[in-house]
Amino acid sequence: MDPGRRRDSSFLLISGMTIHFEYNKKQVLDGLRGHFFSRPEIRIMVILINVFAILSAILFYFKRIQALPFLIFSLLWFLLWLSIRRLLPLSIYKKSATFRDSFILTLQDNGIVLETKKGSQLWEWGYFSMFKETAYFFHLYFDSRSFFMIPKDSFKDLTEIQAAREMMKTKIRGKN
Repeated sequence: MDPGRRRDSSFLLISGMTIHFEYNKKQVLDGLRGHFFSRPEIRIMVILINVFAILSAILFYFKRIQALPFLIFSLLWFLLWLSIRRLLPLSIYKKSATFRDSFILTLQDNGIVLETKKGSQLWEWGYFSMFKETAYFFHLYFDSRSFFMIPKDSFKDLTEIQAAREMMKTKIRGKN
């Protein structure tokens, strides 16, 4: 079988594939952390705080500064890390009712149909600007700040995950 037909057959496997899922809090918090750490402004801020903390440690070691500036930079580093790793994801999780809902998601050739007890929504593939895969999720981005997470453990097996991944790579233009 030639590779082009193999890809087409995987789409036939997945076309109309339906998965049912609810979000796992621990996995969602990890997925949100991944999103925040992928943001360029967060990365730059973390790098700058780390550079200042290391610089203050070096200056403190050589007795160029007193203990207070070293402690301040250490405290800033700790607060930043705590905010990004714990507080920011937890606040988003608590504010969003989405993470407490249950879903039925159908992957189709023309897009994704998402159903809840409140109704259903079709998102055509063109609505997504990119997708990113993490340990627990496929993150489907509408823009740089808004996205939808599909839990990978909601798929039946590795074959379905691979077929979904292939479909997203093909259908979503701005792959990451």
